[in-house]
Amino acid sequence: MSRTNIHAKLENAENEGLYNSAFEHDSCGTGFVANIKGVVSHDLINQGLTILDNLAHRGATGSESDTGDGAGVLIQIPHKFFQRVSAEEGFALPGPRYYGVGMLYLPQEETIREEFERLINQIVEEEGQRVLGWRTVPTDDAGLAPLPKRLNLLSGNSS
Repeated sequence: MSRTNIHAKLENAENEGLYNSAFEHDSCGTGFVANIKGVVSHDLINQGLTILDNLAHRGATGSESDTGDGAGVLIQIPHKFFQRVSAEEGFALPGPRYYGVGMLYLPQEETIREEFERLINQIVEEEGQRVLGWRTVPTDDAGLAPLPKRLNLLSGNSS
């Protein structure tokens, strides 16, 4: 369906319930690059970052001009990297594509964080899966704006 046909269809759509055609507009703020043959390449990362740079017009900032909206780049799991760091943390990973990675922002206070981890482990087990391990991601907050520094969450992931 051509772009013109879509707009004509939306303009003639009936306003019903919470739907109001006056609020229809083109999507703005997304981009997608991929190698359809599954070839891993750093060029894809560079292309993704270029997309993010080109989407600055969408107003992707918080109330502070130096606080972003969390937009980022989704990439495949870098298996060799995770294999190395999981070994350093004392747990092993299965082969590529046989595990997932969860990125979580947890409280820094150790007892509260451990309770979150316990609850997450429990939920994962209830879903028939298992958490292979936890890792605290090294961070550098030198370039953060005041708001994120005040929140001071701990970034970690589970595999």
